[in-house]
Amino acid sequence: MQSDNIRTSKSIQQQTGRTFHLATRVLPERTRYPTYVMYAFFRVADEVVDQPDGPPPTVQHERLEQIRETALGNRDPEDTEDGAVLEAFRELVVEHDIPDEEINVFIDAMEMDIAQARYETFADLREYMRGSAVAVGNMMTMVMDPPRKEEALPHAEALAEAFQLSNFLRDVREDIHDYGRVYLPQETLKRHGVTEDQLANAEVDEGFRAVMQEELARTDDLYREGVAGIRYLPEDCQFGVLLSAVLYAEHHRLIRDRGYDVLTETPQLTRRRRLWLLARTWWHWRRNGDPEATFYSVSAVSERRPERMQADIPSHGKPTWRG
Repeated sequence: MQSDNIRTSKSIQQQTGRTFHLATRVLPERTRYPTYVMYAFFRVADEVVDQPDGPPPTVQHERLEQIRETALGNRDPEDTEDGAVLEAFRELVVEHDIPDEEINVFIDAMEMDIAQARYETFADLREYMRGSAVAVGNMMTMVMDPPRKEEALPHAEALAEAFQLSNFLRDVREDIHDYGRVYLPQETLKRHGVTEDQLANAEVDEGFRAVMQEELARTDDLYREGVAGIRYLPEDCQFGVLLSAVLYAEHHRLIRDRGYDVLTETPQLTRRRRLWLLARTWWHWRRNGDPEATFYSVSAVSERRPERMQADIPSHGKPTWRG
């Protein structure tokens, strides 16, 4: 993989994904550089559809299809910064034998963002996340190449969904105002009597707090399922993935500390807090070497769902995976 292309990819991650960049830096070199490239590829595709007042849908579809064909090796990359990222990603796909299916479902999810801005049920949202999150987790797992890959993959999928759901819960305000999207399931909003006008007008009431509590509890369960599989990853990759889980889950603490108000302001992890979590996670990790024990000692997710939440919020069961 050409060093200039890696530098370009790393620069994109530094600028747009500070939380993930910190976790990436503690991965071993063999995984760190491919992670820069993958993240940059995901951003290149994502930014086609995540532009307030962006180009018309036909132009967005055309650009995504160009990205798809380049990633699949059917089209030469352009002589641009994006072209350097796509060239590096294609080399990574060949080197790590990433199936075309994962590329296709990821691009398909980006195209869904052009036409679809609401999801009636969590099952509907999960179909979207098969491309936008699970494909990412699958590609990361293939690059890490765990010896027990089939056991690791379902947990990687759960963790990838948890990361994306944390982002959705943090970014409710930005999504509706900048992109006209609502990733909170419509069925959850209706169950608690919350309207989209409330979201747009930043009206935080007991109904909205109940929505956030329910969706945070669902996401916490996915963290529990995901973190349980870190032990299947190569030893030199475990701390990096564990730190990612701690950092992303920390948004749940910020949300709860704000009384579930993500409508008047988007909660953000400060650099100081990220570094504090890094130090605390490292200390517990060196002490016990157990990813689950470390996660529950440091993160915003409790080892078991609190009894009050079990009584108030219906269980959705364990994640189901494609078989």
